[in-house]
Parts: sequence; C-alpha cells; structure tokens
Amino acid sequence: MKILGFAGSNSSKSINRELVRYAASFFNYHDIEILDLNDYEMPIYKMDREKENGIPQLAFDFAHKIDSSDLLIVSLAENNGAYSAAFKNIFDWVSRIPGRKAFGDVPLLLMATSPGPRGGASVLEIAKNRMPRSGGNVLETFSLPSFSENFDRAKGITNEEFRLQLVSKIGSVKAHFNQ
Repeated sequence: MKILGFAGSNSSKSINRELVRYAASFFNYHDIEILDLNDYEMPIYKMDREKENGIPQLAFDFAHKIDSSDLLIVSLAENNGAYSAAFKNIFDWVSRIPGRKAFGDVPLLLMATSPGPRGGASVLEIAKNRMPRSGGNVLETFSLPSFSENFDRAKGITNEEFRLQLVSKIGSVKAHFNQ
C-alpha cells in the first residue's frame, strides 16, 4: 500500500508534519512518502494568472502524488481558524486541473494539532465538511490539543487517552483496507 502524508503547513518546524510522521509510523511495511508543502510553492491562485499562464506544473505534480497513493494522511495547521495559506493555495491550484477532484477520491486520515487546547478543531471541522465535496474520502479524523503538552518528539503522543484515540482510528483505517 502506498501512503502519502503531508502537513497543511509551510512551517519548517511544523508540529502537524510531526503528527503525520507519527501517525504514518503505525503503518508498518508500507511505502510511505511525507511531502513538504514548501516543495510545491506556487504563485497565489488568481483567475487572471491561470488564464495568462495556465496551471503550474507543481499543481500537476502534487495531484500525481495524490493519484498514485492508496491512502492520504493529512494534518492541517490552523491559521486564524481556517486553512493555512500554503495549503489553501495548493488546494486551489489542484482543484483547477480539468476533470479531477482535488483529492482524487483517495481514502484519507484527516488530523489537526495546535499549540492550544482546541487542537485545530476549527480547521478540522471545515476540512471534514469540505473535503468530501472535493474528492476527499475522509475515513477518520483526529485532533491533538496542546501539542507541546501531549507530544514528545522521541516518544510521540504522551497522553495515553489521545494516543489510544489515534491508535483506534488508525485501526479503523487499516480495517478499511482489510489489514
């Protein structure tokens, strides 16, 4: 099984990327690739720009990564209660590719974390409701609040309740693939 993971963040120290890596570690013996959105930085989407220059090759490259995957593991950063500009811009460009849904109907483990006690709850709710209309086949969602209090870079999730929640959700995702 090919698994593609990415954080909806362009931070070089993304806590969401750490959560994606941690979640991906539960999928032993699989082909796992973790993307960095910085490698897909494109001009801010604008209809005029698309008409003048077309869709950037990086949008097609990102879409190809999605399409060649069996499972997406995504953890979204929350900026002012919504998607980060970096994620939204890639989402906008990929959604402009003719004849495709942005997330290609690929099964998805959707997560969020933040430094605060809501754990990215606002962006997670937005994405959970929006992604299915854009080809996001959301199998499970998970939120980790207060990242620095509940996550250790060497050990992973240190709060047993949250760790067990994630393990259970990953078990549900694996069951979808009969694993």
